[in-house]
Amino acid sequence: MIERARTQELHARIYDVAAIPLTDGVTETAMRLMEAAADAFADRGFHATTTRDIAGRAGLSPAGVYVHFASKEDLLYSICRRGHTAARDMLVEAAAAADTPTEALYAILVNFSRWHAEQYRVGRIVQYEFGHLTATHRDKVMALRKQIDSVVRSVLTDGVARGEFQIDDVPHTALALLSLCIDVARWYEPGIKRTPQEIGEINGELGLRLVGAR
Repeated sequence: MIERARTQELHARIYDVAAIPLTDGVTETAMRLMEAAADAFADRGFHATTTRDIAGRAGLSPAGVYVHFASKEDLLYSICRRGHTAARDMLVEAAAAADTPTEALYAILVNFSRWHAEQYRVGRIVQYEFGHLTATHRDKVMALRKQIDSVVRSVLTDGVARGEFQIDDVPHTALALLSLCIDVARWYEPGIKRTPQEIGEINGELGLRLVGAR
């Protein structure tokens, strides 16, 4: 089993990823609406939030929402899609930049956990509110979730092949590791004893122990 002294030698590159990344073709007003919607959904939940609530937080009239988004659900989808895409790209880059599966897994766990702490409000939305999406939008978000899962499975499979990990069930191990990171958004609150970085490092150590890293 990997010792704590060994994990302290692993320096995961830190990726600063926005909760809702600004992408090409997105206006500042649309971005403001997504940020306002994220705050409203986090405070009140999807069902209790109205387009009037969102518009007010964004400094617009209720009619202004529909200039940029077809519905409240469309806003939720835009947030979920961007959040999942940002997380996927972060994990892909973290895995690609590592020299070994152990380093790759540690970097993934540190950064994914840290993201769910630093962006906990949006993290709660993208992880726990996506069930309110339409079937079509839900399928698209699920495709992104499967891609995230695939990144972790690939690292685990590589680690087993190289003799770095001892795993009997790669799919379920990947699920357990991702759940460890995602759950941070559920319980994290600013001001708690541990910082997002410390939470990431602890989860990184726990994850390496789980896979029997050598």
